[in-house]
Amino acid sequence: MAVLLEQAKLLTQDVLQRGVIMTMVQTSGVMEKLPFIEVVGSGYAYDIMEELPNVEYRAVNGQYTEGVSDIKQTVERLVILGGDVDVDIFLAKTHSNINDIRSLHTEAKAKAVARKFEKDFFEGTGESNSIKGLDKRLAEHIAGTEIKSTGITLDGLNELLDAVVDGADCLFMSKKMRRELMGLLQTSNHYIENGTDAFGRPVALYGGVEIRPVDDSLIPDKKIYAVKFGTDMYVHGLSNGGIQVKDLGELDTKPCYRTRIEAYLGLATKHKKCFAVLNTAGEMARAKK
Repeated sequence: MAVLLEQAKLLTQDVLQRGVIMTMVQTSGVMEKLPFIEVVGSGYAYDIMEELPNVEYRAVNGQYTEGVSDIKQTVERLVILGGDVDVDIFLAKTHSNINDIRSLHTEAKAKAVARKFEKDFFEGTGESNSIKGLDKRLAEHIAGTEIKSTGITLDGLNELLDAVVDGADCLFMSKKMRRELMGLLQTSNHYIENGTDAFGRPVALYGGVEIRPVDDSLIPDKKIYAVKFGTDMYVHGLSNGGIQVKDLGELDTKPCYRTRIEAYLGLATKHKKCFAVLNTAGEMARAKK
């Protein structure tokens, strides 16, 4: 069963774990929207349909020519993402409330984990024990469609949305690109739709698709990503054990209290057109088939 992290926090009675999950989801729009499925083991295999099977008309008493889909099997591996939070016993003893100082540092670590995952969701190379992001999957022709243009245009945006199978759910871009996009919509007198995210914060929409800005340091400049989320045949996350948060208490080897945040995560892109990228730094080109 697919679970959003926003839903996962409701399934745990651990207050510390719930707080960490909440912080991560509030920090990252990707982690808010990305559904996860639970994986048994350290990998996950699935099939990508390269082409639909042939169909035809037949005459009375005639026969069909047998044909099957062109299927490619892909295996995704889980990676280990997380970190330790150490608070010196001196700080804990001299602070008015030990829980306040530890929760402050734990919250900061949770935000860092969310930001790291969000950055690698777009740019991860799959090397050095990291996930393989959308850019790498596009370059290796695993999934995705690239559209090049010399800037943001409404035609380019519409082509980007059309390149995603069954319609994109979100448009991810840097805050700088979001400003350019909003300027384009405003100067063209385009009606800007408005909605809210899972926490009631305002979200702008274009063509019914959420516009989700990402910190400029976490996403490539001059690119807009249109993504369709879903566990059947689109983009989704993989997890074994969910977001794990452990209070390891006072260490014997070091005068500090330690909290560990760790997750075994992966990414799956189950359709050739489950996402598309508008690259506004290149020359005009049609979407790849």
